[in-house]
Amino acid sequence: MKNRISYSLKVKPFLKWAGGKSQLLGQFQDYYPSELKTGKITKYFEPFLGGGAVFLDVVQKFSIESASLNDINEELILAYKVIQRNPETLIEFLYKYAKQYFNLSEEERKSYFYEIRTNLNFQRFQINHKKYSENWIPRAAQLIFLNKTCFNGLFRLNKKGEFNVPFGKYVNPKILDEENILALSKILQIAEINAGNFYSTENNIDENSFVYFDPPYRPISKTSSFTSYSKYSFNDPEQIKLGKYFAKLNGEKNAKLMLSNSDPTNENSNDTFFDDLFDGFNINKVNANRMINCNGNNRGQISELLITNYEVRNEKHRLHSC
Repeated sequence: MKNRISYSLKVKPFLKWAGGKSQLLGQFQDYYPSELKTGKITKYFEPFLGGGAVFLDVVQKFSIESASLNDINEELILAYKVIQRNPETLIEFLYKYAKQYFNLSEEERKSYFYEIRTNLNFQRFQINHKKYSENWIPRAAQLIFLNKTCFNGLFRLNKKGEFNVPFGKYVNPKILDEENILALSKILQIAEINAGNFYSTENNIDENSFVYFDPPYRPISKTSSFTSYSKYSFNDPEQIKLGKYFAKLNGEKNAKLMLSNSDPTNENSNDTFFDDLFDGFNINKVNANRMINCNGNNRGQISELLITNYEVRNEKHRLHSC
């Protein structure tokens, strides 16, 4: 077994991300496939990359030689590719944004935020997301700046593809984290990063692969709906397509598969949507804190589903067996 890459710094996601998995990584240890520890799994796939917390956890703990990272959100992928290729120049832009921002009053910061947001949205028509260029770098810096200074640290796009999150009144937001960006760039050298649908990497998946799916969660109530990470919706028909794809990979690729989603029984004990969709697979429950809700009183601990196509060590949360 090859030694895993050694990183001197614990690298973390560079964006605040609604539904990010950083808080769940401790629980996920019990649900990772055992083949990661033995070194049999050397390839990692994440079709809904988002903040990338699970990718970073896996690649820093195990012997991953290559990774395929995808997301339908072209703006997100743009930022990842900039960090992968031009971290130093990105840091220079972020330094300028941070220096100017912290020299402003709160009211001036608000105006500055909306100026950057307007500029980002206007220039989206001038960006070719399919061909890397130097004008990606200041755009990635704008995205990171807005994410760090917006309300609740959201990354949200409307149907037009516009970033529409309002200003957040943070006293000292971490606009620039130079060490983390440089360390993340080092990690991303093993990765192929692309914008695309969740099934776009199917041909490269094999028995030496671990595939983690973290789709936009199915809403468990009218007030918890949040599927606007990109301009594309992800509703029940898309959840069903994903479930069928999960079953297809299980039957044809012999890869280890793990998928996160909401637990409908938090609100309705009779909602068997995922029980039916993933019948025959291991349906496990983990505890999470609901971080985004229009009613602050409803923020608290709930259960989430973690579905695998393999047996897990932690049997106490297992609901169904393959």
